[in-house]
Amino acid sequence: MEPIQVQNLIEQGLSGARVQVTGDGSHFIATVVTAAFEGLGQVKRQQMVYGTLGDRITSGAIHALSIKAYTPAEWEKASKLKIS
Repeated sequence: MEPIQVQNLIEQGLSGARVQVTGDGSHFIATVVTAAFEGLGQVKRQQMVYGTLGDRITSGAIHALSIKAYTPAEWEKASKLKIS
């Protein structure tokens, strides 16, 4: 699976999210920024992202996924501090 495919799935599942995905075909890093994360903890945010990928994790199409999940305000602050 290509990073752009993973990115598209997340974007389709989380309408309005800004998503960037890098990876090597089975191991991926996703940075996801959306207002839908407001008031949620990291575990719930990650569950939301995993939920957009359907069975691609259990089938092995995606072997590993690291998720960095931010609200727009958190992303703005992280960007100023050069954290990604």
